[in-house]
Amino acid sequence: MSIVLILFCILSAITLSTAFLTVFSKNPIHSAIYLVICFFSIAGHYLLLNAQFLAIVHVIVYSGAIMILFLFTIMLMNLNKEDEVHKPRFTRLGAIVSFCLACIVLLLIFINSKPIVGEYDTTGEDFQSIKVLGKVLLNEYMVPFEFASILLLAAMIGTVLLSKKEKLQK
Repeated sequence: MSIVLILFCILSAITLSTAFLTVFSKNPIHSAIYLVICFFSIAGHYLLLNAQFLAIVHVIVYSGAIMILFLFTIMLMNLNKEDEVHKPRFTRLGAIVSFCLACIVLLLIFINSKPIVGEYDTTGEDFQSIKVLGKVLLNEYMVPFEFASILLLAAMIGTVLLSKKEKLQK
């Protein structure tokens, strides 16, 4: 067994366990910490794929900026048990049915997918180069790149609006 395979298995176990802990943890701060660990283990997967630039950008953007935004949101929302709104059973049932349907659709897509057979077309370009990556991002993928920035801006505005206290009317 090679060292890469052992590292892959260890990183996969860390990624899956921290992802489940993120979802099932009752404390939102603990969930955020588990998510940071999950992000770092995914960056380790990028390093195993010899994508150092992508690993560093992943750590900076997700583990740094996005998680700080999540932590500020969690802290500003001041989540308390007594303030929590209890959802009716119909809403919970709808969420469970929607989740099960989404899982079934994803499983069917996964089962019916066919692997790529044959030779890959190679252009000889090194996409690890920051210069080539910048040209590809800002020429071919300019519109999705801008949509991602608008999505992040909308998330930031939503965070500010959620954390803003209502003024009491007198």
